Amino acid sequence: MIGMFLAALDQTIVATSIRTIGDDLHGLSLQAWVTTAYLVTSTITTPLYGKLSDLFGRKPLYLLAIVLFLIGSLLSGTADSMYQLAMYRGVQGLGAGGLMSLAITILGDLVPPRERARYQGLFLAVFGTSSVLGPVIGGFFAGTETILGIDGWRWVFLVNLPIGIIGLVVITRVLHLPPLRAVRHRIDWPGALALVLGLVPLLVVAEQGRVWGWGSGFALACYGLGVVGIALFLLAERVAGADALLPLYLFRNRTFAIGAGANTIIGLGMFGGLATLPLYLQIAKGMSPTEAGLTLIPLTAGIMTGSIVAGQLTSRTGRYKIFPIIGTTLLATGALLLSRLEPGTTLLSVSGFSIVFGLGLGLCMQPLILAVQNAVPPQEMGVATSSSLFFRQVGGTLGTAVFLSILFSTVGDKIAAAFRQIAPTADFQAALADPAVLADPANAPALDMLAGTPGGSASLLNDSSFINALDPRLARPFLVGFAESVDLVLLIAAAVMVLAIVLTALLPELPLRNVSGIQGRLDAEAGAAEPVAAPEPAGPEEPAGPEPAEPEEPAEVSPRATPAGG
Repeated sequence: MIGMFLAALDQTIVATSIRTIGDDLHGLSLQAWVTTAYLVTSTITTPLYGKLSDLFGRKPLYLLAIVLFLIGSLLSGTADSMYQLAMYRGVQGLGAGGLMSLAITILGDLVPPRERARYQGLFLAVFGTSSVLGPVIGGFFAGTETILGIDGWRWVFLVNLPIGIIGLVVITRVLHLPPLRAVRHRIDWPGALALVLGLVPLLVVAEQGRVWGWGSGFALACYGLGVVGIALFLLAERVAGADALLPLYLFRNRTFAIGAGANTIIGLGMFGGLATLPLYLQIAKGMSPTEAGLTLIPLTAGIMTGSIVAGQLTSRTGRYKIFPIIGTTLLATGALLLSRLEPGTTLLSVSGFSIVFGLGLGLCMQPLILAVQNAVPPQEMGVATSSSLFFRQVGGTLGTAVFLSILFSTVGDKIAAAFRQIAPTADFQAALADPAVLADPANAPALDMLAGTPGGSASLLNDSSFINALDPRLARPFLVGFAESVDLVLLIAAAVMVLAIVLTALLPELPLRNVSGIQGRLDAEAGAAEPVAAPEPAGPEEPAGPEPAEPEEPAEVSPRATPAGG
C-alpha cells in the first residue's frame, strides 16, 4: 500500500505544480518533455517488472523499484533546468513502473482470489485518496516560496523520500516470501529492446503530436519506427516462447485476451475523461488547481465505494463478471452526464455526475485484474498482472493524447461560435459600451476575438490565465466555448465506453481459486517434480508446502518452460 501511495501520488502532485516549476526553471514550453520522459520509462518497465519478478522473485524487484523511484525523486528535487528535470523524471519512471504492478502481484501471492477482492478494495482506496491529495499537496508546495530554506516546488519530489524510506524498511523487515525453485531460464532481452523501439516513438508522438502536427515529418518518422518496433517485438516474442517478456500464448487464454482489450479501452476512455474534467473546473469554473482537486473528492468517493462493494460481494459470492459490466455501463453513463456541463452548472451536479463516473471505475478496475490473475497459472501471475496494467496505461496515454488534441483543436471554433451567439446580448453590448472596459488592456483578447482576429483563442491554447482578468461579461464566450469542447470530448468518451461494455460482457467467468499464488506455485512445482522424484515422491515434497518463508532464490519459470529447463 505504501508503494501504491507513492505511485498514485506522483501522478497528480506534479501535474498541479508543473507550471510553477517551468516558470522557475525558465522552460515552461518544455514541460511536455518532463511528462513524456516519465510516461515512457514507467510504461515500458511495467511489463519488465512483471516478467522479471516471475523469474527472480517479487521482493528484490519491488525493493529495486522503490530505490530507483527515490533516486529519481532526489535528483528531480535538485534539478537546475527543465532538461535535467526531464532526465531525472525518466529515472523516477524506471522505478514507478514496478510500484503499482508489483504491489498488486504480491497481494496475489499472499491472498487467494476469493479473498483478494476485499484487499484490492483497500489498495484502490489508497490509490483514490492519494489521487485527491496530490493536487492539494502539489498546490501547497507550488504556492509556498520556501520550506526549510528549499524552494517550495522542490518538495513535490522530496516528499517522496521519507515515505519511500519507510516503505523500504517495512518491506525489508516483514515481507517474507517462500523461495523459488531454481530453474534455468533465459531473459528476453531482444523482446525488451524491440518493445522500447516500438513504444518510445509512439508514446512520444502521442504526447507531442498536437505540437508537431499529426502529419508532420517528425510524427511520420515516429509512426514508422513504432510499427517496425512492434513487428520486431512480436517476432522476438514468438521466438522466445515461454521465456518471452509477454508470452504470446497468453493471448490464447480468452480471459487474458478480452481483459487486455477491455483494459485498453477503459484506460482510453477513463483517462480521456479525467484529463478534461480538471481543465473544465479550472478554466470554465475559474477554480485554482487545489480547489479543483477538492471538488473531485466525490469522484474518489465513488471509486472507493465501488471498489469496496465489488470486493466484498466478490469475496462472499465468488462472482465477479457482473461488476465490470455494471462498471463500464456507469462509466458510459457518467461520461454522458458530464458531457452536459456548462459554465453555470452547479457544483452539486458536477459532484453527482462525478460519483457515477467514479463508481464505474471502482467496479471495473480491480475485478478485471482479478479475473486475469485467476485465469493464468500462478507462475505467470506477475507478467499477467503487469500486462493488464500495461495495456490500461497504454490506453490511458492514447486517450489523454487523442482527447486533449480534440479539445484544443475544436476550442477555437467553439469560442468563435459562442462569440457569435453571445455578442448580440444586452450584457455583452453593455460591456462594449463601457469606456473603462475598452480601455483596459486585459480585455484585449476578447476584443481581438470580436474583431475577427484569432488572438483570444490562440492565447487560450498556451495560457488560460488571461480569462481571469477579463470583464466577466466578455469572458463568458470563452467559458462557454471551452465547456462545449469539453462536452464533445466527454461525449466521445461515452461512445468509447460502449465498446468496453461489449468486451466485459464477453469476459468468461471462471471459479475463483481458493489458494494463494504462493501455494498454487508450490503445488505446481510439487506436481512437476513428481515424475522425476524418488520411488516414494510424497516424502520430499511434504516440507515444501508449510515451510516458513525465507529469502527468495534466484529463478523460476512457467510450467511450459520447466521440461526444457530440466
